[in-house]
Amino acid sequence: MIDFKFNLAKGVSGDAYADYLTKAKTFVQRAEEDDFGGWVNLPVNYDRDEFARIKAAAKKINGDSDYLVCIGIGGSYLGHKAVIEALGGERSRTKILYAGNSLSARALEKALAELGDADFSINVISKSGTTTEPAVAFRVFKQKLIAKYGEEEAAKRIFATTDAAKGALHDEAKANGYESFVVPDNIGGRYSVFTAVGLLPIAVAGIDIDALMDGAAEERAATISDGGKAAEYAAVRNTLLAQGYDIEILANFEPDFMYFNEWWKQLYGESEGKEGKGIYPASVIDSTDLHSMGQYIQEGRRALFETFVELAADKNGVTVPQFGENLDGLAYLEGKELDWINKTACEATREAHLAGGVSILEVVMPDLDERSLGGLIYFFEMACALSGFVLGVNPFNQPGVEAYKTRMFELLGKPGYEK
Repeated sequence: MIDFKFNLAKGVSGDAYADYLTKAKTFVQRAEEDDFGGWVNLPVNYDRDEFARIKAAAKKINGDSDYLVCIGIGGSYLGHKAVIEALGGERSRTKILYAGNSLSARALEKALAELGDADFSINVISKSGTTTEPAVAFRVFKQKLIAKYGEEEAAKRIFATTDAAKGALHDEAKANGYESFVVPDNIGGRYSVFTAVGLLPIAVAGIDIDALMDGAAEERAATISDGGKAAEYAAVRNTLLAQGYDIEILANFEPDFMYFNEWWKQLYGESEGKEGKGIYPASVIDSTDLHSMGQYIQEGRRALFETFVELAADKNGVTVPQFGENLDGLAYLEGKELDWINKTACEATREAHLAGGVSILEVVMPDLDERSLGGLIYFFEMACALSGFVLGVNPFNQPGVEAYKTRMFELLGKPGYEK
């Protein structure tokens, strides 16, 4: 299970923490009963038949495809990319290629160039099927798929993850016989990692989705009654925000967590950033970013706090080699394991930043495996919902996302959006 602890910087008051914690604990049932709270019980209440179909589809894709082109944006790709990258990348023969998460011609051309003439399948992920970025990419890759295999065979290589009953993609999938998986009505995109949205690409990557769900179920059991450690995290975030600390930096010492950071930023930014409220989510990968952002975190404006994601387990592996000479001054580290050095750097960073006036929060996962990662994702999802309710916003909607779309459609001349 996920552990959590915190250390407030000198001058930061924790007097309101108990009140915020009491409030956070009362919101678990509210999250569960919300129209978009389907993710709360998902780890123990998922569609077993669809889960089996996901495994079967992954096996087929692994058997006939060098690439799976995953087409989606926001929650339709960040969650599964976060899991795959955090666990070290694909473990199967099929490489995951991402498209439809921008409107960049250069990015699309780069993806097409990487794909080349390899065998591939497509997983298009969109509840409506009309979101511009993935819809454009789907047209491009569908055209390539049909040109390579013909319409009948191409249809067998397209997997649609979409609405169960309506929408452009649902209708196209039904008309053309694409195998389809469901984006549940009661689960928003950023909470959808444990649905087919995340599970199909993760399974294709060769990652154990049973263990991932087991980890999420274990964390659910630890939080479902009163929020557990997730409620503590939600409470201390709001305690700090009330005192003007409105920037949170998610920090970890594993480069493979870069896309986990991106998923976390979407989760919290889209859930809390509304009505003029919310903590601004930022992130760093240390020790790399200690040589860029470290100066600001240590001595910059004191409006931030830092949340470290840490691993309890040690990794035995690379050690510092021994040499007769000591020109680089590293003789004192000879024979030491790099993982121990990395953890020591993390400890030193926490202590230095705390002394510099930065409150330190620590989220500790048992190990870096499917079970632990499933628990970590569920922990952050529950904490996000509780934190949003404590803040006084709806953590499940995203009304501001439509603003750019409306203006973009006006400028592009989309029918019905004439100014």
